[in-house]
Amino acid sequence: MVTPLEVRHINGVGWFEEAVQIQETWRLSLVTYGKCVYWVNGEKQIMEKGELLIIPGGVAYYGKSIPTVTHTQIVVQLTGKAPESLSALERAEVLRHKPGCYELIHERMKAIHQQWQERPSYYVMMSQALLMEVLIYVNRELDRGVIPPERHMQAERMKRYIERHYREKVTKEELGDEIGKTPNYAAALFKSMTNQTISQYVHDQRMKRAVYLLTESQLSIQEVAEFLGYRDLSYFYRIFKRIIGSPPSDFLHERPPVI
Repeated sequence: MVTPLEVRHINGVGWFEEAVQIQETWRLSLVTYGKCVYWVNGEKQIMEKGELLIIPGGVAYYGKSIPTVTHTQIVVQLTGKAPESLSALERAEVLRHKPGCYELIHERMKAIHQQWQERPSYYVMMSQALLMEVLIYVNRELDRGVIPPERHMQAERMKRYIERHYREKVTKEELGDEIGKTPNYAAALFKSMTNQTISQYVHDQRMKRAVYLLTESQLSIQEVAEFLGYRDLSYFYRIFKRIIGSPPSDFLHERPPVI
């Protein structure tokens, strides 16, 4: 099984790195904000938010921030024996990919970084499991072939629509209207691109806001649930615990003190 050797969160405008990737290791980078530049074997790669780069062992690379442009990326150095089915790690050349399920991969990468920073019990095993999820998501998309830019654009339009309406009930009819396609086409495209149903994606977006409100505001759990469109508090609890892994009450102690 592949195992992280090092996990970093790069943030800022002064990043610079030059190396030859060690044999029998890989460097996995996911850009989560802004842009940065890589030169891999002399070829320039301008990486933007939502793109990932896998550099195999023995490949020389050089990376830097773009002047005056802030960017963030999560980088995992990994090693181990890759399963034969993971074609992303079988390549001798660099892999650049823009995953349709970026949000799922981003969440797993953030979780790996958190595990590596906090080092709770079994953090290595948890990081291995999360890393395998990331690689499986990537390989599923690679198996389907190159995603046409139009499909990426349609998926992003639907995501932006959900960002504006996540507190409401979002339907496939609305998303179909947003991209000028039939409801069934919109739902199928959304699932194939994000690896989530429309409902799952909406709940995920709501839960991200719920965590923020529970930790940064003085709203009660009931008020947070109602603000996010949940009239049934017990249903909100079930969804929150399923997605976040712990009940909403666990986050109340992180609130800033009332002055």
